[in-house]
Amino acid sequence: MNNKEQKIKTRFQKLSKSVEPKPKLIKHCIYAFIIGGLICDVGQFFFNVFTNMGMSAEEVSTWVSIIMVFIGALLTGIGIYDKIANIAGAGTVVPITGFANSIVSPAIEFKKEGFVFGVGAKMFTIAGPVLVYGISSSVLVGLIYYFIKFLG
Repeated sequence: MNNKEQKIKTRFQKLSKSVEPKPKLIKHCIYAFIIGGLICDVGQFFFNVFTNMGMSAEEVSTWVSIIMVFIGALLTGIGIYDKIANIAGAGTVVPITGFANSIVSPAIEFKKEGFVFGVGAKMFTIAGPVLVYGISSSVLVGLIYYFIKFLG
């Protein structure tokens, strides 16, 4: 790169930095805190309801996790979770609902390519085989356990 090109590049970088919008860090942190807190409040609500129903702590934790993952997946599926995430940022990533969103989003995006090469393949590519296998096997084992307990 010659001297003239270097000056142009430097000038362009300075100019682009000067017109680049500054992030409203405090505002984004407040939104993340409030919305992330509201997500946790929903989880706490279910925790309290199940505890008052007399469930054990282990059962309550399991059911709250299942419900929160379901809510995150449902809101992602109907397009609401991404709108919330645009406002809250990291406030929606940290709770368990962010985990559900990271699994469901690629599945929805690649649905048009079919269930095997679209949904299945992209879930394994993006979310990671460990997560997809872990969720699939836990659902299967949970169903088997439920039916054995129901029948026995």
